[in-house]
Amino acid sequence: GAAPSWTDWIYRALTFLVVSCPCALVISIPLSFFAGIGGASHEGILIKGSNYLEALSDAKYLVFDKTGTLTQGVFEVTGVHHSTLEEAELLEYAALAECASSHPISKSLQKAYGKEIDRSRVSDIEEISGHGITAVVDGHTVAAGNAKLMKKLGIEAVECHSVGTIIHMAIDGQYAGHIVISDVPKPHAKEAIAALKKCGVKKTVMLTGDTKRVAEQVAAELGVDEVRSELLPGDKVTEVEKLLAAKGPHEKLAFVGDGINDAPVLTRADIGIAMGSDAAIEAADVVLMDDDPKQIVKAIRISRKCIGIVKQNIVFSLIVKFGCLALVAAGIADMWAAIFADVGVMILAVLNAIRALRVHNL
Repeated sequence: GAAPSWTDWIYRALTFLVVSCPCALVISIPLSFFAGIGGASHEGILIKGSNYLEALSDAKYLVFDKTGTLTQGVFEVTGVHHSTLEEAELLEYAALAECASSHPISKSLQKAYGKEIDRSRVSDIEEISGHGITAVVDGHTVAAGNAKLMKKLGIEAVECHSVGTIIHMAIDGQYAGHIVISDVPKPHAKEAIAALKKCGVKKTVMLTGDTKRVAEQVAAELGVDEVRSELLPGDKVTEVEKLLAAKGPHEKLAFVGDGINDAPVLTRADIGIAMGSDAAIEAADVVLMDDDPKQIVKAIRISRKCIGIVKQNIVFSLIVKFGCLALVAAGIADMWAAIFADVGVMILAVLNAIRALRVHNL
């Protein structure tokens, strides 16, 4: 047949121009991120920018602070052993002896006793720093403290095989048993660690200032892969540096903390995730309004869904556009196809982007 005329070529060029307009990409990609961030905030997860949302989807290493993040940071009496008295009676003596102290351990003893404390029954309270307390309760001399206190008083203490803070008790110079106080794991902590593994997180690490024995028991109970114990706040940064050096180029490390001491580590990690505390919120990239560790899993799932939608939109838009460009160049497709490849694809991509808002069932 005859060669196409000038008008044909101009028509094809204009059609080509309409198809090649990148509206679908330019509108749908930022919209997917906005929808993802909006959906997350609706669930109580505040992500401070689309770059952090993207980084979160590549999180392969999760580092946790222990107290207040995986555990409640609230001490509870978890056992009374080798007691010569009734359990309740020993707790009563301990609570009365500790009644003047505002230390978290004293508070937990008072809470375990559970009754109003009559201070008139207590006299001669003496606090021995780093050891414990001696007092006179109902005319009996009561000593409550660690093994060092018992040694100082010349009383033989029975070692405890449980893990936690051990309060040895002596009444009138006789050993009366010991009370075990432990920091309790958060209800969903174990579930959250298991769910993170399912999500494709390679390694979970717990950092704590606690003793090795306590830290290892908590890690075993929760299913954490690695534990680094007896750390000072500054040591946490060093441990994170080591982990950052060991990971792959496209893998990201997230640190989850709740305390003021965690601010330097939150800033150093690829993604800092904070729970609760104001100082931590300042330094973090992702803030969980709820103190539930399961929110971390939700945040990762939201980020992955959002990045998935972005990739779908890019691939879909480019395939349709290149297909239409080829058809237009060959003279098969006309302006109708071009308008579909531009406006139609844009509407479909926007509708797909809106799916990122729906995160409540993730």
